[in-house]
This record gives sequence, C-alpha cells and structure tokens, in this order.
Amino acid sequence: MKQGSRLRSVVVACAIALTPVLTASAQLPPGAVGGRTTFGTYCASCHGSAAKGDGTLAGMMNPRPPDLTLIMKRAGGAFPAERVARTIDGRTPAKGHGNSEMPVWGDAFSRTTDGSDAAVQARIAALVRYLESIQRRNAQD
Repeated sequence: MKQGSRLRSVVVACAIALTPVLTASAQLPPGAVGGRTTFGTYCASCHGSAAKGDGTLAGMMNPRPPDLTLIMKRAGGAFPAERVARTIDGRTPAKGHGNSEMPVWGDAFSRTTDGSDAAVQARIAALVRYLESIQRRNAQD
C-alpha cells in the first residue's frame, strides 16, 4: 500500500470513529459541549454517564446521588440554573458533597483551570448548561 493511500485510510478511519462524538456534540446547545466533558470527568462516576444517579460509585453512597435529568421537574418546571451553579461550586451544601466549608468542585476547578474565578465560573456555567440540556419532562422520557 502506498504511503498516501495509507494516510487516507487512517484519516477516513478517524473520521468514522469521531462521527458519533461530533454528532452528539452537535445536538447539544452552544456552550454545553464543554459541560458534557466536565460532567464525564467529574460527575459520571457518582451520577452515571446518563446523569440518572446510577454511577459506578452510587451504590456506596448514602444517600444515593440524585437523577440529574429531573432537576427541572423537581423544581416545578423551571430549571434553577443559579441554584445548580451554587451547588456545583459548593456555595450551597449538597448531600454527599460535603459541607459549606468544603466547596468541592469550585476548588477542584480552580486547580484544573488557570485558577481565576472567571475560569472556574466558565466551567461551572458550561456544566449547568449541559445539565439543563439533558432535562426530562417526566420520569418516562
């Protein structure tokens, strides 16, 4: 096989492999793609990859992590973005995330960004947009 032909084959194989990822990303609202990545890295082990509270660590937690796809339903039909952001960054205590003295994700995000408050808030905002994008209207969705 010629080198140019081999390179084309590799490029085509990569394009085929990335199509599901790019397609799924294209279905999310603007700004939510980074949130999905953040969710997968920091949240999925407890909340599950589909955010339904069934992550690999969920069985070891008491109380179990909530189904994050029903936040809007539990809030009466409106997505409480500010409350969700405060919960993520630790300003609002959440069961299993420690107390108000330990803002788990705000601290973690400050270590994984340039450390600025703006960078931390941007990461939290993307995560909030992602969570809003995956809301179900009822438990059967």
